[in-house]
Amino acid sequence: MDEPEPISHLGEPERLRARDRYDLIHDEIRSRICLLDYRPGMKLSEFALAEEFGISRTPLRRVLGRLEDEGMLRSVHGVGTFVTDVDHAELAQVYRLRRELAVLQTTLDPVPPSPALLSRLEALLQRALALKSTPSARAFSELDRDTFLTLLDLTANGPLRAMSEALYFRTARIWLQQVTASQIDLMQEIEIYADELREILRALRLGDLDAVGHIRRGHISMSFARMPALAGTPAPTEDLPSTAG
Repeated sequence: MDEPEPISHLGEPERLRARDRYDLIHDEIRSRICLLDYRPGMKLSEFALAEEFGISRTPLRRVLGRLEDEGMLRSVHGVGTFVTDVDHAELAQVYRLRRELAVLQTTLDPVPPSPALLSRLEALLQRALALKSTPSARAFSELDRDTFLTLLDLTANGPLRAMSEALYFRTARIWLQQVTASQIDLMQEIEIYADELREILRALRLGDLDAVGHIRRGHISMSFARMPALAGTPAPTEDLPSTAG
């Protein structure tokens, strides 16, 4: 297996083990897909990506294959690798599963919130508040991603973490697609999101992980219901308002 060079532009000054390196490449490409830097239908150049990340095409194909397994890419034999579009019928099923997993993330092998985690969430809240004066759909999507990954640290269950992460990134694009098409009110979403982060922080400071799970469950449920593109699919039933998911 090739021993890749460090990804300097990803902030890794030291040489990494190959597996860590490929995880970083995977996460970077996945992020570009979710933030619509790579839009649905776009053909990815293996040569350009291999050059950018400083690896050969053979290990790069393993990374792309992993993203294909996660539903982010589609490989066409003899043609190339393309970014997938969102299947709304499938997305509805994924949202319903994510809704139920949200509660498990705070009840299955739970990890008490550390001072460091609370500090991270406080910083995320400050980012949400800052967006009120400088709204940005991309920055909001990055905030939602970072919040999801932070809250995932509330469980030590490896399979649950892996499944939850894969499903989150499978659905992450749809919100950004709709807000950039002016189908969703960004300012309203920012207000709701800041309120939700306050509720989560309050529950964590009280040590009420169960409340956090149910806040997140409501968040995902109402995210589904608030997306115009999913209006024709069966929505989960919840009473809590929420946003990106």
